[in-house]
Amino acid sequence: MDQVFSHLSTDFPLAHFIRVEAEEQPEISEAYSVSAVPYFVLFKDGKAVDTLEGADPSSLANKVAKVAGSISCGESAAPASLGMAAGPTILETVKEFAKENGSPQERTLLPSAVGDRLKKRLEQLVNSHGIMLFMKGSPESPKCGFSQKVVDILKKEKVKFGSFDILTDNEVREGLKKFSNWPTFPQLYCKGELLGGCDIAIAMHENGELRDVFKGHGIEISNPSEIKATGPDGGRGGITGPSGLTAALTSRLQDLINSSEVMLFTKGKPDEPRCGFSRKVVYILRQEKVKFGSFDILSDDEVRQGLKVYSNWSSYPQLYIKGELIGGSDIVLEMQKSGELKKVLSDKGILLGESLEDRVKQLVNLSAVMLFMKGTPDASRCGFSSKVVNALKEEGVEFGSFDILTDEVVRQGLKKYSNWPTFPQLYYKGELIGGCDIVMELHNNGELKVNLSE
Repeated sequence: MDQVFSHLSTDFPLAHFIRVEAEEQPEISEAYSVSAVPYFVLFKDGKAVDTLEGADPSSLANKVAKVAGSISCGESAAPASLGMAAGPTILETVKEFAKENGSPQERTLLPSAVGDRLKKRLEQLVNSHGIMLFMKGSPESPKCGFSQKVVDILKKEKVKFGSFDILTDNEVREGLKKFSNWPTFPQLYCKGELLGGCDIAIAMHENGELRDVFKGHGIEISNPSEIKATGPDGGRGGITGPSGLTAALTSRLQDLINSSEVMLFTKGKPDEPRCGFSRKVVYILRQEKVKFGSFDILSDDEVRQGLKVYSNWSSYPQLYIKGELIGGSDIVLEMQKSGELKKVLSDKGILLGESLEDRVKQLVNLSAVMLFMKGTPDASRCGFSSKVVNALKEEGVEFGSFDILTDEVVRQGLKKYSNWPTFPQLYYKGELIGGCDIVMELHNNGELKVNLSE
C-alpha cells in the first residue's frame, strides 16, 4: 500500500499526499479515529470527505481519483497503482474521470517519449511470439510472486509462450511502461496486444475468458507433455526430484518440510522476524490459532538456496502444510481473507491451538495494573511511555509491564484487541484505561490512583 500511495502521488501531482506514522502522532490518530493501519483520510477544501481502512489498492485508487479531480490533458489516465497492484475495474473508472475533465477519449498507444529505435525494438519483442510475457526472472526461475502466478496460469492454459526478463534490460523495462501505458510488471501480450498484469490474467483465467482470447487469436493449445510443469499443483508445492540438487540436500529439505504439519521457512524467528513479509505470515498463523514449526533461512544458506530450487519458489517466507507448498506472504494473506486458509487447514486435519486473542487476554491480566509500552520502566524507548511510567511511580502504583517492541505479533494484536492504535496502553483488571493523554489527565486531576484501586 505504501508503494501504491507513492505511485498515486506521482500520478496526481495537484494533490498533496502526506504520510503519518500513527504511533508517533497519537493526537492525529485519535482525531481521525484510526484503529488500524494502513488508514487513509481524504480531504477536499479543508474537510475530510472520505476514509479507507486496510490494504485495498482498488478502492484507494478510486477514492483518490474522485477527490483529486481533474487529470491534466495528455497525462496518463491510469494511476501507477494499476496492474498487479489493483484490480482491472479501476482502469475504466479513472479513464471516465479523464474524459469528464477533458482528456482525449483515445490515447496514442506509443507516447512520443519512446524513441523510434526503442519503439521498433519493443514492437519486435511484443510480436516475437503469439503469447509474450514480460516478467521478472524467467519461467523456470521467476523473481517475484506475481510473475510466478502468470507463468503458472499460462502453463495451466497449456499454451506456448515467449518471455523476456525485464530485470536484465532497464531500457526495455522503462520503455515498455511508456509503450504500453502500463507501469507495472508482469505484462502479458497476445498477438502484440496488451492483455494486462497479474490480477487481470488471474481474473481472465478463472472466468474462462483467457482461453477464449487465445482461441480467438488463433493460439494453439499444446499437448500437456510439451508444457514443462512447475509441479503437480502449478508450482505451488509437492515438487519431487528437483533438478540440480544433491540427493542428500533433497532428503534434508524433505525432512525439514515435513518436520511439522505446518512449517514456515522465514527470515528470522517467529518472535523476532527479520522482514515484514515473514512477520505478516507469522501474524496470520497466530490469528488462525495454528501451531507451526519454523526454520530461519538466514541461518543456513544451503537450505535457503536449495529450497528455492526444490519448491520452484524464489522468495521467502514459504509456508508448507503437510509437506505441500502453500505460497508466500501475498498468497497466505489472500487465502486468509477469503477463508480458504482455514478450510485448507481443516481439510488436512490441522488442530488449532491458542488464538492470538487468548494470548493478549492473558497478557493484559498478568497484573492488576498492566502497562504496554515501548521499552521497560527503567529504560523507556519513547517519551509517551516515559510519562506514563513516571505518573504511575509518582502515584505509588505497583504495575506490570510488557515491551511491545520485543513482539510485533502482540503489538499488532493488542491494537485490534483494544481498538486503540497507539502505545503506551494502560490496563486495570483487564480493562483499558487509555493512552498517555488520558493517563496524564487523570494524574493531573488526582483521579489516577482512584481509578486504579476501585
